[in-house]
Amino acid sequence: MPEAKGAGAGKIPAKTTKYDAVIVGAGFGGMYMLHRLRGMGLNAHVFEAGSGVGGTWFWNRYPGARVDIESQEYSFSFSRELEEEWKWSERYAPQGELLDYANHIADRFDLRRDISLNTRVESARYDDQAGLWRIMTDHGDTIESRYCVMATGCLSSAKTPDIPGAGNFKGLTLSTATWPEDVDLSGKRVGIIGTGSSGIQTITTIAPQVGELFVFQRTPNYSVPAHNGPLDPAVREDWLANREDYRQQQRESGIGIVTLEPTEDLAVEQTEEDRLREFERRWAKGGFCVGAPYADTGVDPAANKFLADFVSGKVREIVKDPETADLLIPKTYPFGTKRLVVDTGYFEVYNQDNVHLIDLNKSPIETITETGLRTSERDFEFDVLIYAIGFDAMTGSLERIDIRGRDGLKLKDKWAAGPLTYLGLSVSGFPNMFMITGPGSPSVLSNMIVSIEQHVDWIADCIHDLGDRQLTVVEATPEAEAEWVAHVNEVASETLYLQANSWYLGANVPGKPRVFMPYVGGVGVYREVCDDVAANDYKGFTLSRAPAEAS
Repeated sequence: MPEAKGAGAGKIPAKTTKYDAVIVGAGFGGMYMLHRLRGMGLNAHVFEAGSGVGGTWFWNRYPGARVDIESQEYSFSFSRELEEEWKWSERYAPQGELLDYANHIADRFDLRRDISLNTRVESARYDDQAGLWRIMTDHGDTIESRYCVMATGCLSSAKTPDIPGAGNFKGLTLSTATWPEDVDLSGKRVGIIGTGSSGIQTITTIAPQVGELFVFQRTPNYSVPAHNGPLDPAVREDWLANREDYRQQQRESGIGIVTLEPTEDLAVEQTEEDRLREFERRWAKGGFCVGAPYADTGVDPAANKFLADFVSGKVREIVKDPETADLLIPKTYPFGTKRLVVDTGYFEVYNQDNVHLIDLNKSPIETITETGLRTSERDFEFDVLIYAIGFDAMTGSLERIDIRGRDGLKLKDKWAAGPLTYLGLSVSGFPNMFMITGPGSPSVLSNMIVSIEQHVDWIADCIHDLGDRQLTVVEATPEAEAEWVAHVNEVASETLYLQANSWYLGANVPGKPRVFMPYVGGVGVYREVCDDVAANDYKGFTLSRAPAEAS
């Protein structure tokens, strides 16, 4: 794994406490935001809690971590030169290579001098009179900034175990969200709790190495093959030759992925023979395209069942033990209503004699013990316990910062019943604060790089337009915010997404309000909405000067 670079890079000079813009987070969103704002002549600075850049790909170092979107598509489009010089080695890039890509971007665009690493933002408070954000770090530094951009990521706030006895285990405890370097699991007895994306990737990778592997599953996940391998040079050549067309297709598409092969055909109008032929073709290709064979599989239960039955049949073909295969097949929610997992041989590992699947619905965990854990049926002992329990998605990283807007309003209080945003970009009552891929935007239901670029470009253009008008404050109106939240929920209600207790709804976090957070209307539609807002004098926003500047 590549070593994190620049651990002390870009520390703030002691005398510099004021910026035009502060950006929280040095992942892909934060770095591109810095690049855009610097290009506009603004004095911008990034604060990052980690010791390196890369965001998701810096923190998520667990075995088997890799992107679930094809490498050529999961990359920046803003620089032709960047695309031409960077060569991906695999169809689906592994974590280490994505981290290399992030470091290459930081170096190529000379971003490190404006990034403070090992620096956590603890609070951000808005001064209405001055029209400034006052930001406090864990080093005790106070920074004043006109604009505050939250690039904290949608999946960056790891859940902590809420299982009785957590902390009792005397062996090695690991988490997929905070995986250390140089862990050797060879020959170990390992227990892993969780079978989401990170759990599935970890299980697949460590199963051949460990002595015994006990997989504790509460809810099975739909997973489809990646058919990963070395990237075909012809794919790269085709991409570069047609990059403008492919990039435009991404921007106008449903989820920002060209290789999804979207169609307007309906499953319910096809013959069984034609459906199976298309399902098989997509299964052989692999990736997310397996989940989008017809336009109605996400909205029509009958169409969805055709696809779910097909994928379930594939699981039964792969897994030799019928009882184990049955446990691995979801039965409580429609196909694709939880994040679809793209795997590299996941179901095959259950054919290994050293892998054991435990159904937590039949025998729930009662407590973590000193030597393992106890279910309602028996005690399990192992050397290593792995938590693959996911994240407090989309809102968690923001709510862990003490963010206060007008009149001291806490963001966490405003969001007590669920996140309220306008376009997933802004929050009423929190002027000059922007979010990159926040709740209420396509975000996690899209190719994140495509959505990051769109958000960053929109925010940069908005700040530029304010400067041209000699204005200093932009704020979403309560009315526009309420209308957008209602629209996000209305669009979601027309799909099957609400039939699953997923992290899209916050269902994986005890006590978190059940609100569908991402926008399912599509990347292309969403872009048109945002462009229309800007073209119509920032419809739904109030533009003004700060009171101290207006007098």
